[in-house]
Amino acid sequence: MKRKNQVILIASFVPFCWLAFMALHELGHMIAGLTTGGNVTKVVLHPFAISRTDVSPNSNPLAVVWAGPIIGVILPLTIWGLFRKFKIPGDYLARFFAGFCLIANGAYIGIGSFGNIGDAGDMMKNGSPIWLLWLFGVITVSIGFYIWHRLGPKFGLGESNGRVDEWAAYVSLGLFTVLFLATFLTSPRF
Repeated sequence: MKRKNQVILIASFVPFCWLAFMALHELGHMIAGLTTGGNVTKVVLHPFAISRTDVSPNSNPLAVVWAGPIIGVILPLTIWGLFRKFKIPGDYLARFFAGFCLIANGAYIGIGSFGNIGDAGDMMKNGSPIWLLWLFGVITVSIGFYIWHRLGPKFGLGESNGRVDEWAAYVSLGLFTVLFLATFLTSPRF
């Protein structure tokens, strides 16, 4: 019972970050697809699927594919910056989310380059050199881990011995619930 709020916070915020990361990543693809004259024909953003955005016609596939991870790291950093600037309570949640998005996008692109997986495969097929994908991965993952540094106690780890802000735990649970239901009920399945 002592760690109830810690469990609620971690068990809801990590999956919230995953769903929100996919949403911002796909938003990047959608923005680039629309601004380069394409039509977004399908967006898969379902909790039990890997997200995907289909653009057709896609007049600039390299811009569309890179916009996902680039916007997917810039927007979370901007959100965290706004939390800090305006001293919004729970800024460590925005900080964790920013770090999560940098690590997830960087790992997806960097590691994906070894097997031509997903966006990484499309990047290389459309002319991006593999070293650029590795560079993106190394830089974003490194910055993401740096952002996460010393956040453990806010999540009840280490010397905080399971104590977390009850408000943060229930806000996190609410955010996850809303995003899970929104993606589950509105996205086409696979």
